[in-house]
Amino acid sequence: MRKSTAYSIRPSHAGSLSSQASSAQHAAKLVEKKKEHDALLVLEHLSAEYARRLDAIDFDCNIMANAGKVHGEVLAQWPEMFRILSLSVPRAAPQAQSETDAQETEHQSCERLVRIPLDELQKQENAKL
Repeated sequence: MRKSTAYSIRPSHAGSLSSQASSAQHAAKLVEKKKEHDALLVLEHLSAEYARRLDAIDFDCNIMANAGKVHGEVLAQWPEMFRILSLSVPRAAPQAQSETDAQETEHQSCERLVRIPLDELQKQENAKL
């Protein structure tokens, strides 16, 4: 009895089919891993950008905190400045002064330290409307 030639071809043919199927599976896994790698690279890039933005926010917040400290120090000095100014400005005007003298004394007092141009602000507000 002689072996059939078809039988001898089948195992080698089946082996090539299994190696082709295995090769296709490996190629599919390789494509999947490449996609995962690309996604990880994108995630790494986005994470670095996010960290950079957070560092910039931290820097801005530190600047604002320092500015707040400086403003607090300046505001703490105002009472002392007013005390010093009150030493150099006469408080009460004599009753015998005329009305114009009283107005001049009023202009010389330090009660109004800042002039706010209300007329100009109202004109600008009306112009916007």
